[in-house]
Amino acid sequence: MKISLGFDHRGVVLKNTIIECLNNLSIQYIDRGTISEKSVDYPDFAEKVAEDVNSDESQLGILVCNTGIGMTIAANKIKGIRAAYVVNPFTAESARRHNDANILVLGVITIEKDEICKTIETFIKCSFDKGRHQRRIDKINEIENN
Repeated sequence: MKISLGFDHRGVVLKNTIIECLNNLSIQYIDRGTISEKSVDYPDFAEKVAEDVNSDESQLGILVCNTGIGMTIAANKIKGIRAAYVVNPFTAESARRHNDANILVLGVITIEKDEICKTIETFIKCSFDKGRHQRRIDKINEIENN
């Protein structure tokens, strides 16, 4: 498995923590930036990560900005992406099992620091439950295609 990572200037403060978590899980990653706290535009990073996921360059993505909201909105504009803003392991599990989310979005100010690694691990290890949830994903795809 390979995960594409994207951070804006506010999200970069969690970059080392997230990379350490992935290394501990023996997960490869692609770092799409940014590298500093100098102001950048989050849609640029959301698009890069989404393109990686859509092209199978990576199987999943992780995006981080200050609240998580901007990255979520930007990533979900891209066809085929189901980016989920999550705040803990429970919401990460629900995003994968019920919504087949392919990008995890974290907010620097909205996630407890001691839950970051567990949230990421949960997102990676869970899979889509299909069943009744597939019907809903199919409807989302219909909306996306119209």
